[in-house]
Amino acid sequence: MRLFVALDIDQEIRRRIAEFRDQMRPYAPVVRWVGPETFHMTLQFLGETGKLGAIGQALQQVRGTPVSLSFSGTGFFPTPKSPRVFWVGMQADENLQSLVDSVGEALQPLGFKREGGPFTPHLTLARAGSGRPRPVRGEQASSGLRALAIKLKTLPVPEFGTMTAREFCLYQSTLSPSGAKYTKVASYSLA
Repeated sequence: MRLFVALDIDQEIRRRIAEFRDQMRPYAPVVRWVGPETFHMTLQFLGETGKLGAIGQALQQVRGTPVSLSFSGTGFFPTPKSPRVFWVGMQADENLQSLVDSVGEALQPLGFKREGGPFTPHLTLARAGSGRPRPVRGEQASSGLRALAIKLKTLPVPEFGTMTAREFCLYQSTLSPSGAKYTKVASYSLA
């Protein structure tokens, strides 16, 4: 199974972000846009694993506090001049970093390691390319998101709302030619 741990997004915020995504699509018609049914904030990607039972037991041990989140702004990975991923920004209280750390600590004995560097909360809206290899050094990145990056400079910073996450979830990701499908496997309360 291909698994990840994430926070779900409230329906009203999901709706606002989907409307914004639909307004931006004409500026980047050749990229892969993420469907609103898959909007989430990944806390830790686990990848292909057969350790579902052990992962579930480990995540039951995680203790956390509800996380306040605000959704605003946009950005690109790795940079706006060489965009590969288009995202909506998220700002969170200190409880988010504590939750990320706790999830990472619970899963580390099972062989899962969190990516290095500071945690950057974001919600992916689009990815450039169509599964082709990334450009090598010296080549230009896909132009699919460049026009969007230029357009966004002329617009006010979008605001999508705030929410409080009261649980985190374990998801299964099933890949297909039409895109990934996410199925919630379990939920864990933040009390």
